[in-house]
Amino acid sequence: MLNFVALLMQADGSAPQMTGGQAAVTGAMIGLWLGIAVVMIAAMWKVFVKAGKPGWAAIVPIYNVIVLLEVVGKPAWWVVLFFVPFVNFVVAIIVLFALAKSFGKGGGFAIGLLLLPPVFYSVLAWGSARYTPQPQAA
Repeated sequence: MLNFVALLMQADGSAPQMTGGQAAVTGAMIGLWLGIAVVMIAAMWKVFVKAGKPGWAAIVPIYNVIVLLEVVGKPAWWVVLFFVPFVNFVVAIIVLFALAKSFGKGGGFAIGLLLLPPVFYSVLAWGSARYTPQPQAA
């Protein structure tokens, strides 16, 4: 850690200062990411409510994955698979395809959920898509 701090120090021993432009760009990036986070939370909340689950589950880490697994008809123990490197990507894709199917959408929509989640979760949340429960897998 000290080596990293030493790399940040300037020749005279002072810490580097951020210029006005750098501060503006940093502030804009933080604002953009906060905006995306708010949209995702609101959209997931509404998707959970449409599926008959508590909306507040969207803001509780790990529990929101368990609720999502219930919505798509997958067993709750699959949450463990999200902690396994590389397996988690495959499981996430399977869950997104199942989520699209649960709302009457196809594979193209599932790819949209994967590549542009804020847009496609918003379509599920505030669009005309209706939730159809999937049979619970054993």
